[in-house]
Amino acid sequence: MTNDTWKIGVAAPKHSGAYQCESDGQKSDALHIKVMDYVPIASLTIKTGHPVVQSGGSVVLQLDNEDGLQGWMCWVCRGEKSNKIKLKMKKGSVSVDFQANRLKVPETIYWCDDDTQLHRSNQITLRTSDKDISLEMYPLPAVVGETLTLKCLAWGTNQISHADFYKDNDILLGSGSPTHRISNVTESEKGRYRCQATFTYISQPAGGPYQQISDDQDVFVQVPPSMRAFLSSGMSCSCPLCPGLPLYHWYESKDQQLAAIGSSPPKSGGTYACRAVWKIGRSSLSNFQVFSDQPPILIILLCVAAGLGCLIVAVILFICFRKKTGAIYEDLPLRLADERYEMLQRGAQREGEYDLLQTEATGGQRRTEEYEALNKDEMKGGEYHTVKMEGAVGAEGGYEALKKEGMTGGEYHTVKIKGVVGAEGGYEALKKEGMKGGEYQTLGMEGTGGGELGGKKDKD
Repeated sequence: MTNDTWKIGVAAPKHSGAYQCESDGQKSDALHIKVMDYVPIASLTIKTGHPVVQSGGSVVLQLDNEDGLQGWMCWVCRGEKSNKIKLKMKKGSVSVDFQANRLKVPETIYWCDDDTQLHRSNQITLRTSDKDISLEMYPLPAVVGETLTLKCLAWGTNQISHADFYKDNDILLGSGSPTHRISNVTESEKGRYRCQATFTYISQPAGGPYQQISDDQDVFVQVPPSMRAFLSSGMSCSCPLCPGLPLYHWYESKDQQLAAIGSSPPKSGGTYACRAVWKIGRSSLSNFQVFSDQPPILIILLCVAAGLGCLIVAVILFICFRKKTGAIYEDLPLRLADERYEMLQRGAQREGEYDLLQTEATGGQRRTEEYEALNKDEMKGGEYHTVKMEGAVGAEGGYEALKKEGMTGGEYHTVKIKGVVGAEGGYEALKKEGMKGGEYQTLGMEGTGGGELGGKKDKD
């Protein structure tokens, strides 16, 4: 019985289905395979070493799972046989290293999973070569739209003066550098690659240069999973096609190494990426963004320019407003013919004194007016004074004090007012003497033609 192997270099959702093999007209049972459209929950990488080593060499592998590695184990497949690798780790560990045994077969495959076999990692393929030159590349498949870097390495030296790269026996155009970079990978980049290098050894400079060609290496190209995270320039991570409400993990790129920094967005400057994580899987890594914790100089200049612009606009508006409203703040001319103002002289005020302001007559002819202070010195007790007012044409005005002398009880005085044409007015005191009961007196007033109006007593 012979064993034949059919190999799928990079599994994708389109490879899902039932598989059978047939030999001599007999078919095997169906093997159902479902390829998920996301990245495994755990990550297996090469910590030290290269994907291609010399026969008998070894590498150190690293397993990471941000949700913990309790119950996890790894597997190694050499040819047709798979063996379990027990991991030694501390409780609560999220990362563990282990060294592969010496590699003696052309190809060895490693992967890891947990005790339920529902969670697993990606796989790493290691190859051996007996030549002094090897073609090195990232151990995982190339991804459409990203960059693929190929390196031509010479064991024991880095003094490579020239290198040529070949794909399927066709030479690739290059500059002779030991590194060949393919940007924006497409599925057409899939194929078999090798390199040829010219090199010397530092310890034996007289023995070179040497020229050798590497073994062929398969380059697989993978279409990125549809469940992919996206990182905006504002450091916002999202995954529209991821199931449920995933968490987001952040990673920082330092010296071409990716370091997990937790589930919180970065706060310090650097180059970052993110991915969505859920119970059994995670999205592919997002694009990288450079984050700066210092405001860009362009933003500072824009803020300064905006501030100056606002200041200029404010000054222009203020000038225009002053021009439109200037008359409001101008002094109005005084009408000298009809209106005059005279200052109240504070010198005449003493304690509780009050002054009367002169006013002009309405007939256009100015009157000579005086004001007299009510002197507190002449006031005694409940004494009150009345003011006599001038008539319309040259009449004299004065005031007479209501003297308290002779007043008894509820005595009241009336005011005499001069008539229009020189008539005299007088006041008569309502004397309490002789009043009985509710006796009242009326006020006597001068008539307009000099006649008198007399008051009469009303007696009960």
